[in-house]
Amino acid sequence: MTAQYWLLIAVVGVLLVLTGVFEAAKAAVARVSAPRAEKLTADGVRGADALVSLVEELPRTLAVLALLTTMLRGAYVAVLAAVGFGLLGGVAGLTLGALLAVLTLYVAADVVPAGVVGAHPERVAARLAGTVRWPVAALGPLARVMGRLGSIVTPGDADEQALVVTTEQLRDLVDVAGAEDTLSASRHAMLTAVFGLDDTVVRSVMVPRPDMVAVPAKAPLDEVVEVMLSAGHSRIPVHGDDRDEIEGIVYAKDVLALLHTGEVREWTELMRTPLVVPELKSVEELLRELQAQQVHMAVVVDEYGATVGLITIEDILEELVGEIVDEYDDELPLVEVLDGERWRVDARLPVHDLAELVDTRLPDDEWDTVGGLLFGMLGHIATPGEHVVVDDVRLTAEQVRGRRISQVLVERCADEEVV
Repeated sequence: MTAQYWLLIAVVGVLLVLTGVFEAAKAAVARVSAPRAEKLTADGVRGADALVSLVEELPRTLAVLALLTTMLRGAYVAVLAAVGFGLLGGVAGLTLGALLAVLTLYVAADVVPAGVVGAHPERVAARLAGTVRWPVAALGPLARVMGRLGSIVTPGDADEQALVVTTEQLRDLVDVAGAEDTLSASRHAMLTAVFGLDDTVVRSVMVPRPDMVAVPAKAPLDEVVEVMLSAGHSRIPVHGDDRDEIEGIVYAKDVLALLHTGEVREWTELMRTPLVVPELKSVEELLRELQAQQVHMAVVVDEYGATVGLITIEDILEELVGEIVDEYDDELPLVEVLDGERWRVDARLPVHDLAELVDTRLPDDEWDTVGGLLFGMLGHIATPGEHVVVDDVRLTAEQVRGRRISQVLVERCADEEVV
């Protein structure tokens, strides 16, 4: 093998590495918002200054990087095909070289950059920003000309079409606005909750089965009316012999119409078919489903089909804006602040809410509520006064109703108590 072929092989290697680098840079820069780039600069991250300049002119940056990677890919295929032709000759050599180019490009310029950028987009963007800044500046005019030519075929502002804002970038904007007091705390919390809907599952928002207000199908009409009046609910689930058998939903307006007309018929004929959803369904998907089917309530079941709770549109709204209390609600607050180191909380309080309240880390992978966390850590049915220590917080079962913990006393532990 002559020195010329060794040189071609070296060129092939360089082209492959450069293609991978610029593909990674293109993917990474596209995932970093301007506020995040500025924060990296403020934190003194190396390369962040160059990253800011790239992100500020993102459409031009992406256009140049796309042009660069296209040129590098073409050159790589051509050189590798030439190497194959020189080694084997004829169509076989060209075909083998081109096929090898496609396979190696897929791995080195697509799979590897995607994996690296997916794990550390900001770090990759900052490290490569200095490398790609100069080619971007040099080829900017050429990319602009190519963009103008492209707009002849596809009319429209190429810069505007390139401005695709990701959810992560919107979250960054909201976080920056909250940190700079551009957004009020309540609005920041609401917008943050909106972004979290897709990650929130129905199980963490629903009313659990023991707390459901429901009526048996064999109950007389006056009992149904009494339950509706006492609960102040306009929709009530109807169950069979036990609450696992939710047969339908009865509406207060249908019951009132029946009473008003005096029509002789069974009230169970008024039941409407319930929407049944799995407990691990995302709240965002459920909200869209409720809107599409024009219903306000869904029955939640586990993987075995057993009823585990109930969820309404109001529950989803409360996830966004906090507790909504109307004239029929007489519930105690979920959190009662006793002093700076003690809180009395409803056992239904989500674990992540308590973690934010006491500024500590609590395990929320297995348990959604504080009561569930305490029950799981104890390992048996709690009795009043039993407690566990988690991180630097003591959780005490203050009230227990039957088998359920209903109220928990939360206290900050002294250092000697933390194990």
